[in-house]
Amino acid sequence: MMNLIDLHDSRLLVTGGTGFIGQLLCRELCHSGAEVTVLTRNPAKARQSFATLPVMATDMTGLAECDRFDGVVNLAGATVLSRWSAKRQRVLRDSRITFTQNLLQQLDKIGPPAVLISGSAIGFYGDTADDTATEASACGEGFAAQLCHDWEAQALAMEAPNTRVCLLRTGIVLDHGGGALGSMLSAFRLGLGGPIAGGQQWMSWIHRQDLVSLIIWLLSRQDVSGPVNAVAPAPVKNAQFASALGNVLHRPAVLPAPGWVLKLLLGQAAQELLLSSNRVAPQVALEAGFNYRYRDLTAALNASV
Repeated sequence: MMNLIDLHDSRLLVTGGTGFIGQLLCRELCHSGAEVTVLTRNPAKARQSFATLPVMATDMTGLAECDRFDGVVNLAGATVLSRWSAKRQRVLRDSRITFTQNLLQQLDKIGPPAVLISGSAIGFYGDTADDTATEASACGEGFAAQLCHDWEAQALAMEAPNTRVCLLRTGIVLDHGGGALGSMLSAFRLGLGGPIAGGQQWMSWIHRQDLVSLIIWLLSRQDVSGPVNAVAPAPVKNAQFASALGNVLHRPAVLPAPGWVLKLLLGQAAQELLLSSNRVAPQVALEAGFNYRYRDLTAALNASV
């Protein structure tokens, strides 16, 4: 297995590279000296997004013409925060599971990488209530949990003696410019933010910079494989999160968002993504010595708004 501790001159493939996480990841990888290729449905648009960086772009057809990659980071997937109609559920599954299946077939043709880091989410654990889930915890119930389970199972098909697979179970990603926080800021800045449905549900979060650093760290750590919870070590209850964000913005954060309104708007997605508890610990990352830049929520929010 190739040693990826020094990323300089390593050939890396990133899917979802034009997204909120992928763009920062590609920049950091380029600055580390890696040769980065982005897999996208629109290579021309991707090249425009990375006009100042030496990022190559290809689609799935062009991937067959590429040489073997040392590492692959698979972040592709349609946004999950939406009403889950039967049609939308198919889109969510196809953009993750079917896409990953097709990706792995192409990688088999050009030669499997030394490491595959494949996206997932802490939705894998379902509603944890007040219990803390670690990477050893079982899969929960619900559509989101099953989606994560099946997505991970597909990625694990690439696992082999010469290919290490990490399953990146990501929590709520905080930073300016997008993600969950981006959808909250307008209301909070107007003083219209507050806890959701009483605010007693747990939220497990991570700053985008820490998430990108964790991905790069996982490319380098040959002793880490399997599930990795991509969350900070300090989950908070939703009410605490709302209060902290209000304090950072110097705005009141006391107007509650009733659960029934969210269910009316988003249906099952509201119950599983906004009203359920996700209390998750990054046991694997901590035990392997990953260093977080943002362990404190207030510090992470101050760096994000």
